[in-house]
Amino acid sequence: MLKIFGAPSRYIQGAGALDTLGGYAALFGRHAALVIDRYVHGVLGPRIETLCAAHHVRLTPLRVDGDLTPDLIAALRAQAAAAGIDMVIAVGGGKSLDAGKAVAKAAHCHLVTVPTVASNDAPTSKNYVLYDAHHNLLAVEHMLFNPTIVLVDTAIIATAPAHFFRAGLGDAISKKFEAEQCGRNGGRNMYDGAPLLSAQLIADGCLRTLLADGADALAAAGSGSPTPAFERVVEAMILMSGLGFESGGLSIAHALTRGLPKIAGVATALHGLQVAVGLLVQLDLEERQDGMLATLTQWYDQVGLPTTLRALGATGPTDAELTLAADLTLNARHAANFDRTLDIGTLADALRRHA
Repeated sequence: MLKIFGAPSRYIQGAGALDTLGGYAALFGRHAALVIDRYVHGVLGPRIETLCAAHHVRLTPLRVDGDLTPDLIAALRAQAAAAGIDMVIAVGGGKSLDAGKAVAKAAHCHLVTVPTVASNDAPTSKNYVLYDAHHNLLAVEHMLFNPTIVLVDTAIIATAPAHFFRAGLGDAISKKFEAEQCGRNGGRNMYDGAPLLSAQLIADGCLRTLLADGADALAAAGSGSPTPAFERVVEAMILMSGLGFESGGLSIAHALTRGLPKIAGVATALHGLQVAVGLLVQLDLEERQDGMLATLTQWYDQVGLPTTLRALGATGPTDAELTLAADLTLNARHAANFDRTLDIGTLADALRRHA
């Protein structure tokens, strides 16, 4: 199996990064689809239009409302095709960025992602997730390549509510441990190749940064004023975490996001919060003797991450719910990236210990 590493072509981060958008967009043409939700368009739309117009790039807004279903993607792609766009600019949270990826894939064009929250590592990856009308996960799709440009304006991200930032911490903290399991057990990463050492080292650096600066960074979330710790942790949550999972691979912590939503009360919990609990379940199953489970539990308390299913919103998990969650989890591709083959009963028991 060949080893493969992938990444965006360019990553730009800092307060005021959005101001460079027009110049970068002009490298790819004169007409962009702006994939954006209604709220973010109201806040940033006029500024983005002015920035692009200054470089002679016009915009066709494509609004993202509701779940990212096949019907919504088909409608957005049809609008983009009719407009004759040269590129896609996706601005907002994970849903808008994923919609932008789906449009860019169909149009075979460059994609610029501009995250407005740091709740996950979607901005750097080629993956996007589709749901049905009842918010059940249908499929994880892939662009051929990663976004061309990722613009991370930390002054904008620092205005987002702290609970989104906390979810980003939960999504990122797992990557070192999942990449370890994938690499150690012959797993494939998101490029269908074996992970290179580089991806593991990046995931290790992500963990070290979060443990050192996560609490201080969280204190700045929502203030509108990024601090040095905030800058470091945003880099860890978006860039290091994104490269770590996509080129390093995933394991049980993310596989559990297929099953946990079937437990009553959990489906509405943010992705990163589900991953945070999933990581504790994974470390439990690893039977680690290095004290890491205790270290992470203490850090979770510092930053307010959930440590149990009830803290995620579970209303009292039943045996049937835990069994179904375990079954769905083990059907996920990433679940095979583990030191031993798990069965439904073993995983359900681990979930029960974290109920």
